[in-house]
Amino acid sequence: MVKCLMVQGTSSNAGKSMLVAALCRIYRNRGYKVAPFKSQNMSLNSYTTKENGEIGIAQMLQAEAAMIEPSIHMNPILLKPKGDFTSNVIIQGKSIGDMNFYQYQHDYHDRAFEAIKESFNILKENYDIIIIEGAGSPAEINMRKEDLANMEIAHMADANVILIADIEMGGVFAAIAGTYVLLDDYDRSRLKATVINKFRGNLDILKPGLDRIEEITKAPVLGVLPYDETLKLPEEDSASLTTHVFNENKDIIIGVIRLPKISNFTDIDPFEFEEDVGIKMINLNDEIGDVDAIIIPGTRNSTKDAKELFDSGLAAKIIAKSHEIPVVGICGGYQILGNIIYDDDKKESDVGTIEGLKLLDIESKFQRTEKIVTQSEAVIPEKEDLTGIASAIFAKIAGEKVTGYEIHEGTSHLNPSKEVNPLLNVQKGQGNNDEGDFDGACSGNVFGTYFHGIFHNYNFRREFLNYLRVRKGLEAKNGEDPYETQKDYSLNKLAQIVEENIDMEIIDKLIFS
Repeated sequence: MVKCLMVQGTSSNAGKSMLVAALCRIYRNRGYKVAPFKSQNMSLNSYTTKENGEIGIAQMLQAEAAMIEPSIHMNPILLKPKGDFTSNVIIQGKSIGDMNFYQYQHDYHDRAFEAIKESFNILKENYDIIIIEGAGSPAEINMRKEDLANMEIAHMADANVILIADIEMGGVFAAIAGTYVLLDDYDRSRLKATVINKFRGNLDILKPGLDRIEEITKAPVLGVLPYDETLKLPEEDSASLTTHVFNENKDIIIGVIRLPKISNFTDIDPFEFEEDVGIKMINLNDEIGDVDAIIIPGTRNSTKDAKELFDSGLAAKIIAKSHEIPVVGICGGYQILGNIIYDDDKKESDVGTIEGLKLLDIESKFQRTEKIVTQSEAVIPEKEDLTGIASAIFAKIAGEKVTGYEIHEGTSHLNPSKEVNPLLNVQKGQGNNDEGDFDGACSGNVFGTYFHGIFHNYNFRREFLNYLRVRKGLEAKNGEDPYETQKDYSLNKLAQIVEENIDMEIIDKLIFS
């Protein structure tokens, strides 16, 4: 019979995702078949699985920690917020449309719960241990009846619960005690232990508080996890961008436009693993400054974000910089680089049709009834089939395969001119449009693609960065992929930190007894 353990938090961003990833790696290293599970996730950072369905990026990372293939059943409900209390609702990987908060909570609750139970039962058939992640806080007592993410799931899975709390935000003991107090006896019976996360300093100073909180909650504190700045792992949610510190003191600086509706920003993660590369997040009212390239990332709402770029004046600054340095767009950012985004039926937003930056001679449209969600493969064309700097950057790797994943509703068409060519020849997936032959576009200093994860392809990223390095008189770099090497190192180190600082004997008992 499958064994389950659940990790819940006193708040969002308390460390649930990382603790689940660590436990997945720990028990995988012990020889168990382990799977992560998050019944309901709200995130703009998603990943496309082998079933061509969307899940939260955190569950992808947790599956990597467990050394298994990510599946839609590891995150059966994904809510992608669009604004105005409306989210795109994704059930077992497939979008079923947009719903406001009330409609989803009251009219769709039962169907969502059935999907959760079905996915959980599928995992039960294939794994020895399931490590479950909650969402937000279980103490949202105003929404307990509609709960699909915390205690209702613990009861469904018959799982003991560990509560994790972030000490860095302050008020950690109040958050722990308040969570216990606000739960009724039925839910509180599931809470078995507490973990404190992100501690910096002398543990002896904290000990009196640990003793007192154990008296108050009648549950043990399993340990205190130290804050380790050397860990480099993908962030789950755009809220983390407000606290994440990017290092700009590097030889090469990539400017990333922080769009209001930014999504799938893990596309930029690999750059942080490059020793000589820094990232500068550029807000709407910021100056672009001295950067070596600009990336316009994915967005959940390309028409609204295009309007924001023009209204703030940042669009004009990007256009001016495009004459000097490379400008790259990914998915929604790619659409924004074009001449126009047609949305006459206002499928994307109430902005409707809007002009783009006109840096690529392409036109994009929102007219499909179904979202494109697929894992994708392509090859880099020969030099003579590319245009502008793309031909210079990627000449050495012409014919090589790149992989990624696509999540987009719009399609794009290149205008028949000599100024723009496709960036990739598609072998699997969708690409620009329903013809499925090509993806992206390149012209002058600008190129774009629908492929999320394009810079996770080491050779593609290496050639892009080497172009920037050589332009600055620096040496080109080769060797192993620092992203893949350090990511796995970070997962192993995370597991080691948890094993060294948490009472694993108690966790074993909570899982197996």
